[in-house]
Amino acid sequence: MTQTNALQLSLVPVKGLIFDMDGTMIDSMPHHSSTWLDFAKKHQVNMEIDELMRRTTGRTGLECVRLILDQPEMDEAQAWALVHEKEQLYRDIFGPIFAEVKGFTPFYAAARARGLKVGVGTAGDIHNVEFAMGHLKMNPPPDAIARGDEGLTGKPTPAIFLAAAQRIGVAPENCIVFEDAPFGIEAARRAGMRAVGVCTTNTAEELAGPHVITCVRNFEELLNSNFLGNLHAA
Repeated sequence: MTQTNALQLSLVPVKGLIFDMDGTMIDSMPHHSSTWLDFAKKHQVNMEIDELMRRTTGRTGLECVRLILDQPEMDEAQAWALVHEKEQLYRDIFGPIFAEVKGFTPFYAAARARGLKVGVGTAGDIHNVEFAMGHLKMNPPPDAIARGDEGLTGKPTPAIFLAAAQRIGVAPENCIVFEDAPFGIEAARRAGMRAVGVCTTNTAEELAGPHVITCVRNFEELLNSNFLGNLHAA
């Protein structure tokens, strides 16, 4: 953590935390990667996996399908049918080996114990959200969730994070976003929020930015560094 960003953390009141879901709360990105690759191959799209994920991670399913198939005007109903086909395969594969990002549950519990509002801002659809929440069994549940199938534009636009902040009743400048992807980090910046990079799928360099307080491998590192205790709560 740089001296400047540490100062930001200590001086700006924090009232809410907003978590991306895939790759941040849950260790799901390898399974999204493999099923998007399968989807691309099935539809005769030749794209390397790194390029595929760089272009899609953080975007809504609707945006991903239109982008991968290079059909920006594809009918929404047709596109969502393809999304659901792909996401059902993802859930079938990941469900039996479901895993959270290390330390997420105790970190979440500690944040709630401090009275912080918590939102989830994900490009995922309702089926993937229900799937994740059913496995995580968050108690109490998040104060609000903003999803990618609600008509909100995906990351790097700030729409999902701004909706989450509005729903938990916290101004953007008083929120910290937790994100694993460059598009999500950029969305937090555009939303006027600080961010923590979670390096499950990208490096600290790839998640860097003037609004990024720190980058960690998982939530255990945040617990061990007393991250929550160092927050300046309002």
